[in-house]
Amino acid sequence: MTKLFARFVKNESGATAIEYGLIAALIALAIMMGAGQLGNSLDAKFKELATTLDGAG
Repeated sequence: MTKLFARFVKNESGATAIEYGLIAALIALAIMMGAGQLGNSLDAKFKELATTLDGAG
């Protein structure tokens, strides 16, 4: 029984999986934030372009 408990304490595969999950979640969050900022920037540029083209006509 003590060998089983010792093996359970030494087993870190679950902790590693959780760490990889947290890293993947942080990367996904960074990508979503970056994509949101890129989308807002593109939206502003296209609105500026549309305003310029409306004034030129």
